[in-house]
Formats: sequence, structure tokens, C-alpha cells
Amino acid sequence: MIGVYVHIPYCLRKCRYCDFVSVPIDETAGRYRSAVLREIELCAQKYPGERVKSVFFGGGTPTALPADDLCAILDAIKTAFPVEPDAEISIECNPKTIGYEGLSRLVSTGFNRLSIGLQATQNDLLNRIGRVHTFEEFLSTYRAAKDAGFQNINIDLMHGLPGQTQADYLDAIRTVAALEPAHISAYSLILEEGTPLYDDVLAGRETLPEEDAVADMEDAGMDLLEELGYHRYEVSNFAKPGFECRHNLIYWHNEPYLGLGAAAHSSMIEDGLWVRFSNESSIPAYLKKLEKGKLPRAERIITNTFEQMFESVMLGLRLTEGIGRKAFFDRFGSDVIETYREAYDKNDKYGFWDHADPAYLRLTRSGMDHLDSVLRDFRERRLIDFLR
Repeated sequence: MIGVYVHIPYCLRKCRYCDFVSVPIDETAGRYRSAVLREIELCAQKYPGERVKSVFFGGGTPTALPADDLCAILDAIKTAFPVEPDAEISIECNPKTIGYEGLSRLVSTGFNRLSIGLQATQNDLLNRIGRVHTFEEFLSTYRAAKDAGFQNINIDLMHGLPGQTQADYLDAIRTVAALEPAHISAYSLILEEGTPLYDDVLAGRETLPEEDAVADMEDAGMDLLEELGYHRYEVSNFAKPGFECRHNLIYWHNEPYLGLGAAAHSSMIEDGLWVRFSNESSIPAYLKKLEKGKLPRAERIITNTFEQMFESVMLGLRLTEGIGRKAFFDRFGSDVIETYREAYDKNDKYGFWDHADPAYLRLTRSGMDHLDSVLRDFRERRLIDFLR
């Protein structure tokens, strides 16, 4: 079974920190629905009968499009592929982009999980990062979503924002948790080159908190979320029991998924080979190919066993449960620890491995804090072995 991701690249306005493939909504939006519907038809021909266990509409801001367009796309997916009766069907939204009627329309069509991009509860911080909404507008959207029937709601929060203090961040967590969403994504701002915020920081017009202060925010935030009943199951994701994002778990378990829409990425099994491919990131190029009846592929790569193994490690170690050693062995025919013995032993000396359950290779909290360096060791050690 696979997950299906649908990329909607439109926003009301691009945030100052965002480097995703997204644009302010323009005249191409009217053709986008038809293009995605055509892509679904072509993919159904290429992958007939592929069962779908989750669907995720991301962006951009999917709800920048009319609810009718989004529902038409979901209906087309259900027609083209056998979608599991209990499939998780998620959609991202930003406050101010959809109201009660649109949310009700989504629920009636089958959407059952909503992810709301809040980021902060202080309006001055929202303004500094270029969000188009206020906290009060978020509250209105959240209440409308509950009234419309969404029970599984995620709220995004960020730390490390310009002008943000630890007190600001912890207050945001308490305020959001009091609303009792099922899931909270809490992640650090990443300053991306080429964004307006990057230019402002470089020019001294804006200042970010010091690195140590951001780390302290993160640690204090994790402790508070756990205290409030949200267990950490991935680096930046916290959920009440049973409400972990099933679609994202497909990525972290390195399972197959199909991406639809401009700039969407896929990882599928074709003729017994694991293949990664991406769609045209240019919206006009994406539209042009589909209007000619062609799949909008931009790049296609067949991944070898070494790459698949490392990707499984890279993604699986993001999870607090870690990597199931049996699942790794069943897929690759070797034990994950023995396969990466040198890297494992090196990081064991630092106390980065949690030995509580030998059936899993999992990091301690300290190990997760050093995930990037751990993965560098795994890539280097395994590459040496692979090339011998």
C-alpha cells in the first residue's frame, strides 16, 4: 500500500522564511485543478490497483484553492485508486484561507485530518515572519474546523523566530495545548538562503536568537509538551496517543508514496526496483506537460541497495521508536547494527543509543540532538564498506 501526496503550490502571500515551491495565487490556479486530475488519470494507468492508505494535501496553502477544487481532486483519487476505508486524509490550511462552509465541504468529501499553520500566538512575531493572519483569526479557523467535524487537528508552532523569547514559546505551547488539538508539530525556524528573512538577517535588519537560546527553547518546549500529554514520536512531532500522523510515518518508515502536483516527489516500486522521481517544479512547465497528456516528470533515479539502506536509517532514526531491526532485516537481508557496526560502535561510546529494547535501534534524547553527526558517521562508514 502507498501514500499519496498532493502538492498545492499557491498561497495568499509567501511567508518571509519560506523556500518551498509556492507562489502567491495567480492566473494559473484556474488550470491547476484540471492538470492534477489529468495526472491522477495517467498515474492510475501506470499503477493500476495500487492501494492507498493515506492522502495528504500540502503546499503552499492548499486552502488557497476553492474547497470544490480540493474535493474534486480527492474524489478523483478515490475513483482512480482503491483507498482504504480507514485511510487518513489530511489537508494543510492557514488561518484566513477557509471558513466553516469550506471546512464542512472538506469533511463531507472525506477529509478527516486538518493541519493548521499557526507558528506563534503573539501577533508581533507573526508579523515579523510575514504570516497573513493574526492569532485571533487562527482561533476563528480552529473553532470553525471543530464545528465542521474535524476531530484530528494538528497545529504547527515554531521556535527560534526573530524577537522570540523562551517565555514566548512556552506561552504559545500552553495556549495551543489548552485547545486540546490531537497533534502539535513544534519545529525550529531554518534560515534559508534567498528568502526575505535571510536577506534581512544578513543585512542586520533582523536578529535571530542565539543558537544556545534556541536549543534551550527546544528542550524546554519538549519537556512542557510531554508534561501536557503530547508524546514525542519524531524529532519535531508530538501527539496524543493514537494520533500520530500516519502519512508522515510512511516517509519515516521509507515506504512507497506517490506525489502529485508541481514539484511533488515520489518513491515507488517499478518492475521490482525502487525508483525516486520528481515532477516539474515550474508551474507553467507542469501544466504544459499535462495539457499535452504527458506525465510531468522532471527527474527519475533508480536507487541501489546501499542508498535504500541509508535512507531507511536516515528516516527511521528520526522516530523515537527507532528502526525495527526485524523490519530492516526482512527488507535487506542484514541486521542494521551489523551492517553499520563501526558507526554504531562509535556513537555507542557517546551514549547515543537507547538499549531498553534490543528489537529496535533507537537514539536517546541526546542522540537525537546530534542526529546530523550520527548520520554522517553512518553514511561514511557504510560507503567505505560498500566500496570495498
